[in-house]
Amino acid sequence: MAEPVKPTRRYHSPRRQEQAAATRRQILEAAERLFQEQGYAATTMAAMAAAAGVALKTVYLSFEPKSCVLRALWHLRLRGEDDGVPVPQRDWYGAVLTEPDAERQLSTTAARSREVKERAGWLFEVLRSGAAVDPDIAELWGRIQVEFRAVLLGLAQSLQAKGALRDGLDPERAADVAWTLNHPDVWLLLVRDCGWTPAEWEAWFLDSCRSQLLGR
Repeated sequence: MAEPVKPTRRYHSPRRQEQAAATRRQILEAAERLFQEQGYAATTMAAMAAAAGVALKTVYLSFEPKSCVLRALWHLRLRGEDDGVPVPQRDWYGAVLTEPDAERQLSTTAARSREVKERAGWLFEVLRSGAAVDPDIAELWGRIQVEFRAVLLGLAQSLQAKGALRDGLDPERAADVAWTLNHPDVWLLLVRDCGWTPAEWEAWFLDSCRSQLLGR
C-alpha cells in the first residue's frame, strides 16, 4: 500500500518578505522621480529598473503592466502608507462623519484634503496624461473622481442630517460644490500655477465650504 502523500509546507520567510517590500518601495520611489521629470508615457520599465538599481526582471515581477506602477504609487501617496485601507474605511473619515459640530467637520476635511494633495498633488497631472494613452490609467482616473466625490457626498449627507446644510441645498448638489472646490485641477491652478501655499489653499477651501455649504 502506497504511503499517503504529505502536504507540502509553504516556505515563509519574514526576512525575504521585508526585502521584497523594500525593493518594491525602491522601484516606486524611482518611478515617482521619473514620472515627475518625464511624464507617464515617456517613462519605461527599463528606465525604472535603471533608476532603482535593480534588474528589469525584478520590476516586471513586482509590477506588470506599467500601469500597475502608477496605480500602486497613487494608492501609496493617497493613503500615506501602503496598507490598502480605502478612505471611507479610515478612522479619521468615520470621525468626520460622526463629528457633531459642522465647523469641525469642514476644518478636518480641509486639513485632510491638504495632506493628500501635498503628498499626491503632482500625481494628478501624471494620471490625467496617462489616462489619454493607457486604458488602465483611464479607468483608474475615472474611479478616483467617483471615489473622491463619494467621500464628499458622505460629508454632505452628514451635514444635512444635523440640519447644517444651507437652505435649499441638497446633499447631491452640496457634494458637487465641494468636489469642485476640492478638485485636483483647482489645486494645481492655485498652488502650482498661481503660487499659493498649501496653507493658503486650505484656508480658501475651508472658507469656500463654509460659505457654499453652510451659508456662513
